[in-house]
Amino acid sequence: FAKDLSAVRYQIVDDNHVQTDIHAILTRRTATAAEILACFDALPVVEADFMLGRWRGFEITTGHMLDGLLEPTGWYGKLFENAESVHPLLFYASGRKSLYSVNPALVPLGMPFPRSRVLGTLMALSRPFLQTRRATARLRMIAFRGRSTATMAYDSKPIFDHFVRIDDSRVLGIMDLKGVPEPYAFCLERDDGSLQLRL
Repeated sequence: FAKDLSAVRYQIVDDNHVQTDIHAILTRRTATAAEILACFDALPVVEADFMLGRWRGFEITTGHMLDGLLEPTGWYGKLFENAESVHPLLFYASGRKSLYSVNPALVPLGMPFPRSRVLGTLMALSRPFLQTRRATARLRMIAFRGRSTATMAYDSKPIFDHFVRIDDSRVLGIMDLKGVPEPYAFCLERDDGSLQLRL
């Protein structure tokens, strides 16, 4: 019994340490690859149903080649309607009063885009060509770093977004892009606000 209490005590200390680490990372929105992966490994996995709904996101820079690209474009987050219908790239429309969905198949990942407001202007001009009504990803339970957790699988790109739970309304996401070993990290926050999604 004493051993059991000792194990629980150590678990509480470990959990508090992880929560301190992840909250510090979320505050500064930056971490090393090792730090963010350590947090991912320590946080609890989530079931697919937990991800249903609309989520607003922000990047956590880790030195990944895509760092700093999403937010200047006006990226908002993701919408999980059900396991077969996911909109992985939601963006703010002009005026930030509504949202629209972009087809990931039409977004080139390897282009040297500027990390500035210019990117937002380019995105607005490209909206008629990039916007889609179709869901372009699915939600599955997939193993990553030794554990099975809720994962968004893109239909058109070799990308998995794996999620673990920070708390009841936030998850940490790690993008697993084929051929790129470094983690691209982001946080999603559950959002039931009044912004209209125009599909």
